[in-house]
Amino acid sequence: MELGNQIKKYRTDMQLSQEELANRIYVTRQTVSNWENDKSYPDIHSLLLLSTFFHVSLDQLIKGDVKVMKETINKTDLQAFNRDSAIFTVLLLAFIMSVIPLAKFLGYYGLAISAVIFAAAMYYALKLEKTKKKYDVQTYREIIAFTEGKRLDEIELARESGKRPYQKILSAVICGVIALIVCVFWVWLLT
Repeated sequence: MELGNQIKKYRTDMQLSQEELANRIYVTRQTVSNWENDKSYPDIHSLLLLSTFFHVSLDQLIKGDVKVMKETINKTDLQAFNRDSAIFTVLLLAFIMSVIPLAKFLGYYGLAISAVIFAAAMYYALKLEKTKKKYDVQTYREIIAFTEGKRLDEIELARESGKRPYQKILSAVICGVIALIVCVFWVWLLT
């Protein structure tokens, strides 16, 4: 984080010790030391006192940290998205590959196990959809760009958003085909 360096820089420019700065902004010397060594972060009241005391804007004082925080949030979201998509893929493949053998060998217990696997897969699918909606990521190219930590430029984004209505129709057709397959499977199991 940059804030610790900023506080130390402004303090040394004013030729103050940590103790003197601490007295002027009503905190302990240890607190100032923790801020400068990035062990803790000042609360909003302390940030306002620091910016006033150093005669700099709050934005100037914490600008580097805001950028770092935004990057950290984006990296965290990206890592969570990639992790959730891997879990979803594994669960969906496990469901697809195990539903028939489980039903054949374990009967209704096998179907119950398959239902649990399917429910877990759908939970992760919903988590992925929330992230996609949060970042307005819908098409395949947008998803690939997002998983690589990139954003599409405006022209590419306009082209991709033109494809979205067709993808909704395709999604409906695919869901219908899956429902038909499940119905045929159930009839096959019951006979």
